[in-house]
Amino acid sequence: MVEEYYGELKKGKELKENLSRLRQEIKDPMKKEQLLRLSGKGEVLLECLQEDSPKVRKNAALLLGDLELQQAVEPLIEAYKRENTLFVKSSYLTALGKLNLEEQCRYFETRMVELAAKVPVEEEKKHWEAELRELEKILVGIRGITKHQWSGFSREREVLFTTNREQRGVILEELETGSFTVKKKATLHPLGVKVMVEDLRPLLRLRTYRELLIPLCSEREIGGTPTEVAEEIGNSDLMSLLRECHKGEGPFYFRLEQKSRLDLEKKSIFARKFASELERKTGRALINSPGNYEVEIRLMELKNGNYTAFLRCTTIPIKRFSYRKHAIATSIHPATAATLMHLAKPYLVEGAKILDPFCGVGTMLIERDICVPAREKYGIDIFGEAIEGARENGVAVGEKINFINRNYFQFQHGYLFDEIITNMPVRGRKTKEELDDFYTHFFEKTKEILIPGGIMILYTNEEGFIKKQIRLHAEYRLLQENCIRKKEQAYLFVIGYKIR
Repeated sequence: MVEEYYGELKKGKELKENLSRLRQEIKDPMKKEQLLRLSGKGEVLLECLQEDSPKVRKNAALLLGDLELQQAVEPLIEAYKRENTLFVKSSYLTALGKLNLEEQCRYFETRMVELAAKVPVEEEKKHWEAELRELEKILVGIRGITKHQWSGFSREREVLFTTNREQRGVILEELETGSFTVKKKATLHPLGVKVMVEDLRPLLRLRTYRELLIPLCSEREIGGTPTEVAEEIGNSDLMSLLRECHKGEGPFYFRLEQKSRLDLEKKSIFARKFASELERKTGRALINSPGNYEVEIRLMELKNGNYTAFLRCTTIPIKRFSYRKHAIATSIHPATAATLMHLAKPYLVEGAKILDPFCGVGTMLIERDICVPAREKYGIDIFGEAIEGARENGVAVGEKINFINRNYFQFQHGYLFDEIITNMPVRGRKTKEELDDFYTHFFEKTKEILIPGGIMILYTNEEGFIKKQIRLHAEYRLLQENCIRKKEQAYLFVIGYKIR
């Protein structure tokens, strides 16, 4: 179809339609290569930039960008300069944003200043915003962003440590038993635990929270249109907070994260309108840059459709999981692994010999060793890429961990282990019968691996299969069970082997 559509284009037939069809076709990389061979230096497409029809010019520009034809840079810039149809202008910039523009940086900087100073009439505002947005993307792509440096450690501030609802008590316990100074008693929050801090630095050592958020607008409900929500955020202490807590000049680059029931298209419309209004409200002291940002504004939808707002600053130097250089799709989140270790800590023995039979990139082993130092640490996984990542993670954390690319059921070792600790494999495409067989073999194999009196620490969403095996094997005893995520039916099991 690419050859047919391009042939029609060369004949000057149905230009708008064939340009659009080609854009759809080349989403397939092989068809993209085909069109690149057919189009040569893009002469036919470049000629379309001269057509009378604005929609033809728009589609031609976008197709040139999709093809990443570097020789189209100057023709696209010239077409952009002479374009008078407002809805087309941003399309040239969208296309140019996919090309190397370092030599043209000065032009785009000048154009940005010129356009930002303009006050558009209402009917032109939408297109003005689109053009401004694409110019900003181009400049960020060329220059990157100069990040501000966080300096707000010792400022009194209310913060929220997020976690799943079932495990908020873990963070509370850490705060109460650790050497942390807080202004007043920490309180439970639907998203985690909220606390007033005087010095943030010690609290950054907490390992069991997912994210650190700062409440905005005193967590009051915010409702209305995207413009009205942006107005509320702009009127809050957001900018004073950012300036007080950071060193550095220039605007802050942000993205919007909207947790709501809206579908993807409506979320995109909301985000675009919100970002545009917030930029205007702050005099572009905040600039929307979803792909390269310093701060994230988080809107959490309530049951009544209103929002509460939070701020997440990537500028805060949180290094607790800096060892994790690699992860795979099935990797456990390190905060979840740390939470599991905290819960299982009464059963962890210092200097133990431990094995993770499905170790992935090694997160569970590393968090186990941080919680209570072990002596010998072995990780096994059948997936070679995961083992390679685990080895690099082990080096990064500075620990000697033996990672082996092998099937657990074929593993043999010279001595027995004190602990088996693992995030059990997810069901995937296994049938119920296959999974039942897997757990049967796992519990049988583990008898060859554990010392009498040893323990298993298992994280799984297959509660039924675990409890079935405990019922069938008198030598195994359930010592502890914790619901980690009720919605996903994820549980932590601590199981003793031949415990008297």
